[in-house]
Amino acid sequence: MFIDWLTVSQEHNHDLPVVCDVFTLTIDANTNEVLSTRQPRFKHEASHSTSVTIHVQGRKVRVEGNPSRVGRLDNLFGFTSIEQCISVYNALLRDYGLPPFTRCTRVDIRQGESGAKSGDRIADGAKIERIDLTTNVAMGEGNVLAYLRGVSSQRIGHSIGFLYPNGRTVSWTPKGNGKGGRLQYRKAYDKAFEMDQNILPKIKRLYGEESPEYAYVLRVRNYCAEHGVVRMEQELKSEFLQREALCYWGLFDERRLAELHDEFLKIDEKLKVTAMDIVSISGQLIAEGVCDTTRSAMTTAGYALLWMSGAPIDFSKSQVNTHAARLNRIGINIRNACDTSRFAPVFVRQCREINKSALLVPLWYQRPNHLQQVAA
Repeated sequence: MFIDWLTVSQEHNHDLPVVCDVFTLTIDANTNEVLSTRQPRFKHEASHSTSVTIHVQGRKVRVEGNPSRVGRLDNLFGFTSIEQCISVYNALLRDYGLPPFTRCTRVDIRQGESGAKSGDRIADGAKIERIDLTTNVAMGEGNVLAYLRGVSSQRIGHSIGFLYPNGRTVSWTPKGNGKGGRLQYRKAYDKAFEMDQNILPKIKRLYGEESPEYAYVLRVRNYCAEHGVVRMEQELKSEFLQREALCYWGLFDERRLAELHDEFLKIDEKLKVTAMDIVSISGQLIAEGVCDTTRSAMTTAGYALLWMSGAPIDFSKSQVNTHAARLNRIGINIRNACDTSRFAPVFVRQCREINKSALLVPLWYQRPNHLQQVAA
């Protein structure tokens, strides 16, 4: 697991330098006292095809971007800890004469004229407002589309899978329409295809098709295609991080992030993908040990066929929920609307098995090499 995006802020107890050419002052008309200073967001062009946004508002500094892309051509593999990412951001802040992000040691209730305000907290260090966790998995060449189509039929808690029309991306959201919710946003996509659409055209435009930069990025892209790389990403948003007590850097155990990410990666545990020997639903129920007899398996399989036909299913009945639970154990969730492009009433048993594995870092891959220079 590594970090693909990080938004972090910190409020300081002293005024901050002006780093923009234009800024806004709020002034008391009666006393001419400067009440606050607001500077517009600006982008630091951090590398060949990405940027980091810095925003100074009064005594608060906010930085957002992809630290794993800073100074690099790609981010197939990136930083694995918040500390590494923060050290990259601190180097950028230092260039602008801004104070660095630091770990929190305490969280206080902000005091106002009328005393403490409910829910308004202030920390003495950096606050994480968004973090994206990412893992590359290798499905094998030619297996990516089959895997994405299959895994899109699975739910994550109350989130429903949505397969994009091109078949290259799946996202999980509460409404199942591909639009992210306020807490989390999770997706899986074809990494080689994504590089074809985004990174390769940018590098070609910047350096030319005959450049060593383009040749290197093309090699990374081909490596992804050769190994059938599926990128698993989940965005943890500000409200979720606050609910889980994962927002104040230095006051939480980062292993909790890994636990949350592992839960996401288990989405395909029930998924049976691919092949040649056709096994009926009832046969699969028996083969998996879900049903003991052919009769009970046939009864349960009947609900899957009703589901496929679009017939209404009454989940208020206990026996219906029993059959739904059985089907869910073999990867069929009849509580979801049936999409026949992703589901057929047969299972493919391994003449050719799709095996998921962690993607290894090739020896020629250019890892981030600037941490020693930017360590805070």
